[in-house]
Amino acid sequence: MRRSAPILGVLLAIPVLLTACQDKPAALDPHSPEAERVASLIWTFTGLLGLIWLAVAVVSVVAVYRRHEGPRDPLVLAPAGETRRTAVVGVLVAATLLVVLGLTGLSYAAQARLFSAPEEGLVIKITGHQWWWDVQYEGDSPSRVVRTANEIHVPVGRPVLLKLEASDVIHSAWVPSLMGKIDLIPGRQNVKRLVVAKEGTYEGRCAEFCGLQHAHMGMLFVAQAPEAFDRWLVAQRAPAAAPDAPDRRSGHDAFLAKPCVMCHAVRGTPAQGQLGPDLTHLASRRTLGAGTLPMTRGALAAWVSDPHGVKPGVAMPPTPLTGPELDSMVAYLESLL
Repeated sequence: MRRSAPILGVLLAIPVLLTACQDKPAALDPHSPEAERVASLIWTFTGLLGLIWLAVAVVSVVAVYRRHEGPRDPLVLAPAGETRRTAVVGVLVAATLLVVLGLTGLSYAAQARLFSAPEEGLVIKITGHQWWWDVQYEGDSPSRVVRTANEIHVPVGRPVLLKLEASDVIHSAWVPSLMGKIDLIPGRQNVKRLVVAKEGTYEGRCAEFCGLQHAHMGMLFVAQAPEAFDRWLVAQRAPAAAPDAPDRRSGHDAFLAKPCVMCHAVRGTPAQGQLGPDLTHLASRRTLGAGTLPMTRGALAAWVSDPHGVKPGVAMPPTPLTGPELDSMVAYLESLL
């Protein structure tokens, strides 16, 4: 049984290693200088501690095979080799202390660089709510401010300054391929500097348990070439287009007649609510409900008609709608590009 212990340990480790093969966001697949520092730290810790584990396993196996089976003289107070064992234990204790201090120093140095004074750049304010992300691109005048939700577009190669807050409970923003976890705390603003090195779409999550729908509080970082990002930002600053078809006009009227306007804003219309996500360019986003549903006509209908059936506990109340009202409202929301 003792001889099979190392083999059993290796077999138990295989499933853990295989989890790294999933095609999911990973801290070990960095696409920003900040994420590269975190990945480097992970590899350093894993490599060094793996070597220590291997050395301990080898010594344990050798000790099992070379254990002393003969009788010991109870009158001998200091058996042969006792002094040597004491010296070995002392050296190992000192080595353990040095390893702990060394890894602590590396961790401190890495965090000092990650949280150093940020440079100026594109400023994005992110506010965590139960259970969605309010995203505001700051500008030098009110007309240049852009407000969206859950989907954060950033330019590749340009510094981005993230200002992170929370409106209710503690949340934590984590985009494994771009940055480590950083808390969003009510009454306090944390700051994070970010430079994305590669175009792509990166999934993020809330990493701090924040209530019933914590697992359905996702975000997307969309990294674009600077020119494409500039075009996106200009389009987001524009007000919503006027409905251009009868069903969309009916949906527009139904939207303004319902309680939707108490919580949501659609710039260019009388709807100026601030409690919920800004819907001015809703259909340009890829998901609904902070990553809970894809942005499709069916998903929009399900979300509008019964949000609690999709995401129980969400703050959005159900809105009574007839079949024609629901169809026309969904047609209108689909036009908000």
